[in-house]
Amino acid sequence: MIVVTRLNGSGFAVNPDLVERIQETPDTTLIMVDGAKYIVRESMADVIDLIAAYRARIVGMAYGTDTAAHDATGPQPTLAAVAPIHPVSS
Repeated sequence: MIVVTRLNGSGFAVNPDLVERIQETPDTTLIMVDGAKYIVRESMADVIDLIAAYRARIVGMAYGTDTAAHDATGPQPTLAAVAPIHPVSS
């Protein structure tokens, strides 16, 4: 999930995998795959950066290289190991 801010200042979390489009007209609007629309304070570039960082963190967790997974609150849950589709022959 990524955390964004409503125009009234309250934060909420959005599943970035469900964002279909982002518009800036002039307010940034997230349009979800189900048609829901959310107007947020962040710029389009900021939302794109949040989504990219979220996806990079997921990949990092899958490969065990995510250094942000350990913070002051302790370790975060990790993803299961990814098994190869085709066996690796030596």
